[in-house]
Amino acid sequence: MSETGTTASEAAPDQRLRRGLGLRDLVVYGLLFIAPMAPVGVFGALDARSHGAVALVYAVATVAMGFTAFSYAQMVRAVPRAGSVFAYARAGLGDGAGFVAGWMAALDYVLIPAVAYLFSGIAMNALVPEVPRWVWTALAVVLTTLLNLWGVRAAARVGFAVLVLEIAVLLVFVVAAVVVLVRDGAQRGLLSPLSGDGTQGGFALSAVLGAVSVAVLSYLGFDAIATFAEEVTGGSARVARALLFCLALAGVLFVAQTYLAALLEPVSSARLAHDPGRQGTAFYDAVDSAAGAWLHDLVAASKAVGAAFAALAGQAAAGRLLFAMGRDRRLPRALSRTDGGVPRVALLCAALVTLVAAGWAARRDDGLDRLVSVVDIGALTAFTLLHASVVGYFARSGGWSWWRHGLVPVAGAAITVVVVVAASGVAQAVGAVWLALGLLVLTVQRRTR
Repeated sequence: MSETGTTASEAAPDQRLRRGLGLRDLVVYGLLFIAPMAPVGVFGALDARSHGAVALVYAVATVAMGFTAFSYAQMVRAVPRAGSVFAYARAGLGDGAGFVAGWMAALDYVLIPAVAYLFSGIAMNALVPEVPRWVWTALAVVLTTLLNLWGVRAAARVGFAVLVLEIAVLLVFVVAAVVVLVRDGAQRGLLSPLSGDGTQGGFALSAVLGAVSVAVLSYLGFDAIATFAEEVTGGSARVARALLFCLALAGVLFVAQTYLAALLEPVSSARLAHDPGRQGTAFYDAVDSAAGAWLHDLVAASKAVGAAFAALAGQAAAGRLLFAMGRDRRLPRALSRTDGGVPRVALLCAALVTLVAAGWAARRDDGLDRLVSVVDIGALTAFTLLHASVVGYFARSGGWSWWRHGLVPVAGAAITVVVVVAASGVAQAVGAVWLALGLLVLTVQRRTR
C-alpha cells in the first residue's frame, strides 16, 4: 500500500466504483445537499443577529466558503479519490492526520442527513399531523436509501427532478415577492438587507461577522461533490469546476431570497432579537403576511421534499467516505466491497446510523436542537485539515504557488477556526469527545499493526 493508500486503479474489482456521473449530476448532488432554500430556517436568527443586514451576511459567507471550495478544487485535481478530505489529508499531512480528517468528516456526513430527514419529518407532520413525525422521518430514510442502493446515476436522475421542483418553488417565491413589492411597496428600505434596518443602532460590522459564523452552516454539503471523484466521467477537473460552480450558484440563490424576504419582513430586526420565539418562523411569516397562506404551504411542502433529498445526497457522500476508509483499512474492510460498482455495504451502514439518530431525535422535543448543535463541528474541523493539506501536499510535491497553495488555504483555515471557536459549548464538547474517540481508535490500530 502506498503512502496515500490504495488508488482507485489498484483496487480489486469488487472495490471499484462505477463511473457514470457528468458535470450536471455533480452539481445536482451538491445543490441537493445544500438545498436551494437552506436560509429559510435560519433567516430570522440571522436577521436579528446582523441588525437586518441578512443579505450582506450571505454575500460575505459565500466569499468565506469560497476559500474552502478553492482548496477542495486544488486537492481533487491532485488526489482524485472517493475519500475526499480523508484522502487529501493523508496525501498532504500523513496517515494519522488523514484518519483524523476522515473521522471528523464522518461525524458531519452522518449527522447532517439525520438533521435533513428530521426536517422532512417535521414538515410532513405539519401538513399531515395525524401521522407522527418519526414515521415520516423513517419513511424518508427508507425511500432515499433504496434510491442510493439502486445506484448513483439513478439517484442523480430522481434528484435532478426534485431539484428542478425546488428551484421552481423558489422562482415562484421570487416572482410573488416582486409582485407584492411593486404593488404594495417594501416593509423596509431597499438597501436595508445590505446595510441594516436601523432599529438596533445602525450598521455594525461585528454583528454581520457574528451572523456569518452561523450562515456558513447553510453551505455545509457542497463538499460532498468531492466524494464522487472516482465516479465522474471527464476527469477530476470536472469535479473541481462543479465544486466552485455549486458554491457560487448557492450563494446567488441565498442572497436573492434573503434580500427579498427582508424587504417583505414586517417585523424589525430589533423585535426579532427581543423575541427569539419568532425567529424560527420569520421567513414563513413574512411570506404569509405578504403573499398569503398558499405560498406559505407551497414553501413548506418544498422544504419537506427537498430536505429528504438533501439527506439522500448526504447519505451517498457518507457511504463513499466509509467505503474509502474501509478500502484503506482505516475502518472494517467489509465497508470497501461494491456490488455492480455501488458501495452497498457502506451505504447501508451509513443509513442505519442515520436512521437511529434521526428516529431518536424525532421522538424528542429537543431532538432537533441537539442534532443541529453538533453537525458543524466535524465539517469545520475537516475543512481546517483540508486547508493544511493543500499547504503540505504542494510544499512536498512541487508546483508551489504562494497564493494558491499558501495565502488562500491559510486564510480559509483561519475562517474555519474562527467559526469553530464561535460554536456552542455543547457542539465543542461533542466534537472533542468524538475526536478523542478517533484518536483512541487510531492508537489501537497502530499498536495492532
